[in-house]
This record gives sequence, C-alpha cells and structure tokens, in this order.
Amino acid sequence: MLKKEKLQGISFFEKYLTIWVALCMVVGILIGRYLPGIPNFLSQFEYANVSAPIAILIWIMIYPMMMKVDFQSVRDIRKNPKGLYITWIVNWLIKPFTMFGIASFFFYVVFKTIIPADLAKWYLAGAVLLGAAPCTAMVFVWSHLTKGNPAYTVVQVATNDLIILVAFTPIVAFLLGVGGVEVPWDTLILSVVLFVVIPLTAGVLTRKSVIDKHGIDYFNNTFIKKFNNVTIAGLLLTLVIIFSFQGKVILENPLHILLIAIPLTIQTFLIFFIAYLWAKAWKLPHDIAAPAGMIGASNFFELAVAVAIALFGATSPVALATIVGVLVEVPVMLTLVKIANNTKHWFEPDRKTV
Repeated sequence: MLKKEKLQGISFFEKYLTIWVALCMVVGILIGRYLPGIPNFLSQFEYANVSAPIAILIWIMIYPMMMKVDFQSVRDIRKNPKGLYITWIVNWLIKPFTMFGIASFFFYVVFKTIIPADLAKWYLAGAVLLGAAPCTAMVFVWSHLTKGNPAYTVVQVATNDLIILVAFTPIVAFLLGVGGVEVPWDTLILSVVLFVVIPLTAGVLTRKSVIDKHGIDYFNNTFIKKFNNVTIAGLLLTLVIIFSFQGKVILENPLHILLIAIPLTIQTFLIFFIAYLWAKAWKLPHDIAAPAGMIGASNFFELAVAVAIALFGATSPVALATIVGVLVEVPVMLTLVKIANNTKHWFEPDRKTV
C-alpha cells in the first residue's frame, strides 16, 4: 500500500479510477440491456464512424491535458539527452512491436480455445492502438509520485506529442496490416487530427494566452486547477456510452475482459523495466529514470479509445479492448510507482544534469 503522502497530487477520481471504470461498465451495460433506446438514439449522431457525443467528451478529456504541455522546454533537450533517447526508442521502436507480439501470443496461442480467431483479430487491433499511444498526461502524476524531475518530464511528454503526430499513424497502419486488418488511412489520419493536433493546438494557445495575461504562477496554481477531474469526468461519461453500446458483446463474453487484461498487464511491466533498467545501466539519476519508465509503461488511452471508435465504431471489439486498457491502467501504474520508489537505492544520487 502506498503511503498517504505518496498519493498527494493524484485526485480522488484518479486514485480510484479503476473502481469508477468498473461502475461505468456496469451502468453502461444496464443501460444497453434495459434502456436500449438511449444508445440507439445516440448512435444516430455519427459521421464516418465517429460518434458526435463521444467526440465531444473525448475533447473534454484531452483538452485540459494538452494545456499542461510546455513546448518551450523542448529547447533544453540537448542538455540532458540520454533520458530522451530511452523514452523515444522504447516508446516507438520497442513498445508497439512487443505489444503486438505479446497480444498475438496470448490471443492466438494461449487463449486459442477460448477466444475465436475472428474476435482475437479485433482484440489484437485494440492492443496495438494502446501500444502505439504512449502516455502524454497522466505521466505527470506518476512522475510526481516518484519525485521525478518535473522539467525533464515536461520535455519527455512534449516530444512524445510531437512524435505521435508523425509516428502513430504509420506504426498503427503497419501493425494492423500485419494483423490482417485493413486500415482506412484517411479515417486514421482524421482521428489523429481531431484528437491530437486540434486539442494540442488549442491547449498550447490557451496556455500561452493565460500565461501572457496572468503569469505562470496563476496558470499553474489557479487556472489549471479549475479543470481538475474534468478529464476523468469526460472519460467516465464516455465509458458509460461505450459500454451501453458494448453491452451485448460483454454479456456474451464476460471472461474476455480478464483475458484481454492479461497481455496488457504483462506488456506494461515489461516496458517499464526495459526503460527503467536501461536508465540504470546508463547511470541516469532516479528522477529521470522513473518517469522514463512510466511514460513507456502507461498509455494515452484517450487517443487509443478515440481512434478505435473512429476506425471501427463504438460497438466494436476493438473499442472494448482499448477500454480494458483504461480498466487496468491505474492499479498497474500505482504498483510500478511503488516499485520505483522502493528501488531508488539502485541509482546514484540525483544530479542536475546527465
């Protein structure tokens, strides 16, 4: 159990996110089962497989997180490059492919007699979307809990956002193509524009406007706090809608929730230790090593859910697989936070530069 003081900086909703997700799943399923008129009505507001109500909620999720990104910090990356090299290589040259391999092994081999091959293909697609979307915002929480270097974490997150714009689409398209799934490039690119480029631009412009008018202290201590729990509220409402669409699939395959969670959890631990131990081998300080591991381990599940919905629809097994990623995110990441804090003695005393 994490000590109380270590949980400072994580909100009540974020701390118990797994419980809220489970409740949303139950509420959504009950709505789909006993009030089918609600999802039927909402399904009418779709364009190119994108649900307008869900798109709005996803914007509510992503926008507050994007305001936290300070791209001015990118100018300082040359001072401490090694931690960034680890983050970039693990996130983009290792993580998507290990996710594909681990998920394929479990869905097609270990669970072969439990999950039909046609359904396994779609679960794999959901896992790939998660694997290709490294964390961009919640990592600030994980970094805080491990006493990470906040300025360096901002640079790691900011550069990840830049890389997502150019790497996410081709990696997902390649891996889904290998998995036997045809990807409409226009839809995938549209999803990245809608759920990354536009909210990122809006967040940066809002941040600059507020700081120019009121200063950085007001932005950090007053303005941004007004959005506390907004992201989680948007996420939970999104999940209620998605699970109302997913009710039939879940009721027919309740065991699949657990089965999908197994490879996702294994992948999370694997990626964390690759980055964390690599940082140790390079003799990086703990306050850079821990966030580097956290960024790779956690997922930008809002983006994964958004793209799954845009590409395959809110009622698809792909969307369900990405939702399971949300379900396991917080408890697994809190476990890794505890591991990082308990192994701090592995590292040399933190230094200001690398």
